[in-house]
Amino acid sequence: MYAASREALTQTRAALSSALGSVSAGAATAAAAQIGAELFSVVEILDEQRTLRSALSDTSTPGNVREGLAEQVFGGKVSAETLAVLKAAVGQDWSVTSDLLNSLVLVGRESLLKAAADQGQLDAVEDELFRLGRIVAGDPELEQSLSDRSVPAKRKRELLSKLLYGKVTAVAEALATQAVGRLKNSAPADAFDELSNLAAAQREAVVAKVRSAAPLSSEQSDRLTATLTRTYGKPVTVHVEVDPELLSGLVVRVGDEVIDGSGAGRLAALRKSLK
Repeated sequence: MYAASREALTQTRAALSSALGSVSAGAATAAAAQIGAELFSVVEILDEQRTLRSALSDTSTPGNVREGLAEQVFGGKVSAETLAVLKAAVGQDWSVTSDLLNSLVLVGRESLLKAAADQGQLDAVEDELFRLGRIVAGDPELEQSLSDRSVPAKRKRELLSKLLYGKVTAVAEALATQAVGRLKNSAPADAFDELSNLAAAQREAVVAKVRSAAPLSSEQSDRLTATLTRTYGKPVTVHVEVDPELLSGLVVRVGDEVIDGSGAGRLAALRKSLK
């Protein structure tokens, strides 16, 4: 994302903060959830209507004119708070049209996660999205159904919604179903991992993805979390996936850093040293 779009995103986030600050404290959580859901709906419309999305991002047209167009099209169809965020976004000069749409999605996600945080559900949402990624990655048929470009986005959203209904929080379901409808080149599991990481980022936590040869006990998980928290100097969320192929031990990935303490890793290192 170029500088112009980064600044535009900053202004759009500021508009979201202002919109949420304009409602009463008791209504802020519901407003955050509504803004997130409605921004997703706006993006869905813009994805389908090339002429409209081009007009709303055309930097040769004055920003106030683009804001007026947004109000003309979406006024009365979304809440006043959502409209304020949308107008702030389209009034900015974005480097490319895709930056506008992707940023509306990002701000919508952040708004939904704000609602989850207000309800004390942020940890649950993060974990549910991580688990969903692992489930999809381990089910080739489901992964193919969700990533098949010949399948309409609406049908993929409906499929995932049916699978998740009643099993996860409303925010996790909304985030996951929206993401699966806009998959580009990424695999569904990667998209869900990205959402899980975004949830962790909202509470300034580091995500440690752990592959373990055997399930970790609560005590082992707590010790690992404490050790990583000391190492990185901030809260760490540990997501554990059991992988018997490691033979023993575990592999910890934090961002691009990998700590391989598995039996398979040590064997591989030994083989390499013997060559």
